[in-house]
Amino acid sequence: MLRDVSKLVFENVKDMAGTEKAAGDFGRGAGGDISRNIDITAENTVINYFKEKKFECVILGEECGRVELSPNPKGFIIMDAIDGSANAIRGIPFFCCSLAFATEDKLSSITDGAITNLSTGEIFWASKGKGAFLDDKPISVQKEKPLYKIIGINTSGASSEQLKRFESIFQNHHHTRHFGANALEMAMFAQGLIDIYIDFRGKIRIQDMAAGYLLVKEAGGLMLDENLQPLESDLSYETRISFVAAPNNEILDEVIPK
Repeated sequence: MLRDVSKLVFENVKDMAGTEKAAGDFGRGAGGDISRNIDITAENTVINYFKEKKFECVILGEECGRVELSPNPKGFIIMDAIDGSANAIRGIPFFCCSLAFATEDKLSSITDGAITNLSTGEIFWASKGKGAFLDDKPISVQKEKPLYKIIGINTSGASSEQLKRFESIFQNHHHTRHFGANALEMAMFAQGLIDIYIDFRGKIRIQDMAAGYLLVKEAGGLMLDENLQPLESDLSYETRISFVAAPNNEILDEVIPK
């Protein structure tokens, strides 16, 4: 279902990016960011799909907030219908739809996730215990030791104290990247294109990384908190987390010495 509705989102927004149709100001959504027309279009696509399917769930959306589709839900649809809205508005081809399903109010209960590259229509997806995929192809995190490391790192809005923790990363001639859509960058990490992905700002919302959390784990990676312990969280709108996605402890220790 997550993949099917992701395809509908792609069809409905693929021609909006970089045009006047993508913009507009609909006030601040539940996640705190300004809601744009492309955000609302994508969210409504997902909400209407699950209503039509009569799927008993609670939708936790970036813009719409909590939408209860049943008094006896089977679980939670965790939705960031457009991750990378700023890119989408400007027409930068790096934004995605991130959807996950959790049976309980915690990250570790996520059983399914899908991240759709809305510039290409490619879908990264995973189901608990069944592996991770890009469309029909199995994917895994980088298993070979790279000649040089490509490090995804989100420093947007980071404090000077937070940036100090990254000094050794910047000074060790690593190749750092941030493209503006956490979920899609986590998917690329799960595909092995990025060697480690770090967001230690304490600002990331659950909607931004729920699908990526499962995708990384099913691709063989580690999902850890800022203290380098196994990541766990509730699904609350107030919750903000830090995390690191690493392929193994060896790479983790090389990039973030304990």
